[in-house]
Amino acid sequence: MKSKESISSRRSFVRNLAAAGLVAFIPKSMKTYTSIPAISPAGELKGNINHSACRWCYSSIPFEEFCIKAKEIGLKAVDLVGPEGWPVLRKYGLDSSMCNGAEISIEKGWNEKQYHATLVKNYSEMIPLVAKSGYRNLICLSGNRNGMDDETGLNNCVDGLKQVLGIAEKHNVMLVMELLNSRVDHKDYICDHTWWGVELVKRAGSDNLRLLYDIYHMQIMEGDVIRTIRENSQYIAHYHTGGVPGRNEIDDTQELYYPAIMKAIVETGFKGYVAQEFVPSRADKLESLRQAVNICDV
Repeated sequence: MKSKESISSRRSFVRNLAAAGLVAFIPKSMKTYTSIPAISPAGELKGNINHSACRWCYSSIPFEEFCIKAKEIGLKAVDLVGPEGWPVLRKYGLDSSMCNGAEISIEKGWNEKQYHATLVKNYSEMIPLVAKSGYRNLICLSGNRNGMDDETGLNNCVDGLKQVLGIAEKHNVMLVMELLNSRVDHKDYICDHTWWGVELVKRAGSDNLRLLYDIYHMQIMEGDVIRTIRENSQYIAHYHTGGVPGRNEIDDTQELYYPAIMKAIVETGFKGYVAQEFVPSRADKLESLRQAVNICDV
């Protein structure tokens, strides 16, 4: 046990260090991450990450206004926009990085045969529209488990998706199955682990089916994010972000260190989009988005 004198001396030493200004020697990289980064004009972004953001997280901002600001921040695209929003994206020179509008819902997806007829009709109609508009990715969802075992879910998804993958191949459209957590946000969702999604892609046997690896969701379910990305990059077509816990900003208020994750993604040779899908907790939502882009711009 330390004496009172030694404890007092140590406290005095620490106070003297602070007074001497030695805290200024904290590495610059730590400073820029633990505070809101300075605003970087779009032209100063490094270009290693293709930045996007999910429209629904900024639904309180009129779409055209959001597109204007997105371009200023340096985004190249907007995620989860259907045909009704594509003319606005084109107007402002933005890509639709993840199209939607063919799915029924998160809960009702390809794992239930009762939904196959509707889904086949929806995707058969939407895939040509995506291609005609010059876009590439179209989201799809597994649906909830509802007591179903993994094997049955995989078989049903494969049976259903194979009915539209030929159309996707013909039109060069990528169907992208999203990985979601079933622990916090989407209770009972069946495609809730990377292994399940990878197995689905393998069994479907098409280069036009890949995964949307949501970093927020998979941190909740699995952790081990960087190793998982490195080992499964060939099955991943798209990424989403979000702070854990809470799904808010991706700064030092949460547990993930996004610069390291982005570097790992770049090292895999990934050329697709990384879309911000956190829910801004600050009043200035666009400043939170700008900060996130800067954090991820490695």
